[in-house]
Amino acid sequence: MSSSIAEDSSLKRQSKTRSRSSTKKSRAPLSAPPEFSAAVLTISDSCARGKRDDLSGPAVAKKLAGSRFHLVATQIVPDDREQIQDALIQLAEKAQFVVTTGGTGIAPRDVTPEATKAVCDRLLAGVAERMRIEGAKKTPFAALSRAVCGVRGTSLILNLPGSPRGAVESLNAVIDLIPHALNLLEGKTEHS
Repeated sequence: MSSSIAEDSSLKRQSKTRSRSSTKKSRAPLSAPPEFSAAVLTISDSCARGKRDDLSGPAVAKKLAGSRFHLVATQIVPDDREQIQDALIQLAEKAQFVVTTGGTGIAPRDVTPEATKAVCDRLLAGVAERMRIEGAKKTPFAALSRAVCGVRGTSLILNLPGSPRGAVESLNAVIDLIPHALNLLEGKTEHS
């Protein structure tokens, strides 16, 4: 009798385990609505002229969408400081988070950091430092990035490298910081 009781208990445990695991598997994951608006600005002479497809902008947009950002605008401009500044000003009116890709290196036409600094009220040096630190784990060339992150009004502007892989890796390095920064810019300063 004791063996049949043990078998019966064992079957009940297995049944409970199966029903719990099947219940877990059958639940659809809850998808939260986007929290913040974002815009992507690709800065590239060749993309602006139509001589090369923009691969970085769409890669960044995909990462943002997967991180609960609602994309409100995308734009491509050449490596021209005035055009970059104008685009940043316009996009910061539309989006809480403006992400640029391209123009952050040391080539003569790489002027994205200068254009960004010109339109920002304050810079967040730690964000760019974190991207370079994480990037250096993958390539020594990350040290050549001059990318910056700054605040314009209640919007955050972040420069990323021009390569699709570098742009997404750099964004991955800081994406978890961005919602908190945007909340602070909106005046939500309570701490938990």
